[in-house]
This record gives sequence, C-alpha cells and structure tokens, in this order.
Amino acid sequence: MTDTDRERLRTVFGEDAELYDRARPEYPAPLFRDLTVLAGLTPRSRVLEIGCGTGQATDPLARLGCTVVAVELSSDMAAVAGRNLRHFPNVTIEVAPFESWTPPAAPFDLVVSATAFHWIDPDIRVHKAADVLRTDGTLALIHNEHVAGGTEQFFIDAQTCYERFDPKTPPGWRQAPAADIPDDASEIDDSQRFGPARFGRYEWEQSYTTRSYLDLLMTYSPTRSLPRPARDGLLACLGHLIDREHDGRISKRHLTRLTVARKRA
Repeated sequence: MTDTDRERLRTVFGEDAELYDRARPEYPAPLFRDLTVLAGLTPRSRVLEIGCGTGQATDPLARLGCTVVAVELSSDMAAVAGRNLRHFPNVTIEVAPFESWTPPAAPFDLVVSATAFHWIDPDIRVHKAADVLRTDGTLALIHNEHVAGGTEQFFIDAQTCYERFDPKTPPGWRQAPAADIPDDASEIDDSQRFGPARFGRYEWEQSYTTRSYLDLLMTYSPTRSLPRPARDGLLACLGHLIDREHDGRISKRHLTRLTVARKRA
C-alpha cells in the first residue's frame, strides 16, 4: 500500500460511523481473556488504544477497570465511541492521528490496536508505541482475516460479482484456509524494541442476512472507495446472489490473530 493510498483509505471509515458501529462484529471474548493474562492487566493498568473506531475493542478493556486512553482519527467515530462508552469514567477518547498525537507524561502498561495498526505510518507506528510504553510494557496487535469456511459456495460465486465490478480483483481468487495464514511479528522483531512475540488465534463464524452483509461490506475501505456505479452494481450483484441461492442468509468465517510482545529494557 502506498502512502497516498493509506492516507486516502484510512479516512473512509468515518464517512458513516453509525453504520460502522451497527455492522462491525465484536471481537471474540477469549482473545481478551488471553490478553489480560499475557499483558498482566489489572484495574490499575494504563492502556492506550490506537484507532478505537466506535469502541468494539475498547469496551472489554474498560470492563476490566483499566484506565483507557483511546486515540481515534475520525471525530465522527470518536463521537459514537463516546456514546457507547459513556458509562465508563475510566475511558478517555482523543481525536488525532496517532502519528502526531501528543502522549501524556505517564507511560502505559499496554498499547493495543485492533485492525487499525496497518493504517498508521509504518515508519512511526512500532517505535512510537514503544516510546509510550513503560519498560516491560506490552504491545498487542489484533488482526482479523476472512478465511475459507462459512457459506463457502457463496464466496466462490461472489468472485463473479467482484471480477465484473472491481477491476482490482485477481481472477479466480479464493479465501485461504485459516491454517495457511501464518503468524507474523517481523515488523515488531525488526524494530529491536521488543522481545519475542507470542500469538493467539481465534476462529469463529458470524451469520448475516442480505441486508446486514451488504451493510458490513460498506464498512470496508475497498468497497467504499469504488466509484458509485461500480459499488452499487457490486452490492446489487451480491445481494441478488444471497437472496437467490442462499435464502437471504449466509455465514462468514473469521480468523482473529493476536500478537503480543514485551518492550525490552
């Protein structure tokens, strides 16, 4: 991804924050139980979340009693997150790009980013995360992948729609099995700021109606960035396929990966 593409695409999520909040699923609960243990979280822990969106990952952290500072690029997304998290006085949301955000003087025990870290400038993200952590503090990155499974025939047939309306679609592309997606901490390792990474992997499925699946697609940057005629054509094609071949309901299989590393002394 070029710097120009990253800057352009990372802003599209805030174009409809209410839709994002309604359509995006929560993260698997076992992930946060593992993160609590791996990061040694307690109610006294200070947590920085990079790219909180509308609070899908913030909420379980707030429920632990941690002090959470959440940095969000989009003011609209931050407003919805503030509404969702209004019952947690231990959460503060700050609107800023992480690259230019000014951290407080007190260091954090955990820096976490859920499906947002790849939108941060790669020359800055790991080193700035390390800078705001205390010695032996933890960096935790959460990645979500669409993998083979669920209503597999739909996703095979859907490629016809993508190849017709999205010229960037590789011909015959298929979702990879979860087992074929490796854990990867090379960027963290290359920084030499952290010790060896540990990993968690969580497979799960989510069921969607035609409407809820099309809503979900409209929270993804590749869909939102398509020219309007192509986007409308793609959504109509996929919606027709779900209604005609799958009685208006499909399921999607996810692999959520957790990467955790401790800051070196």
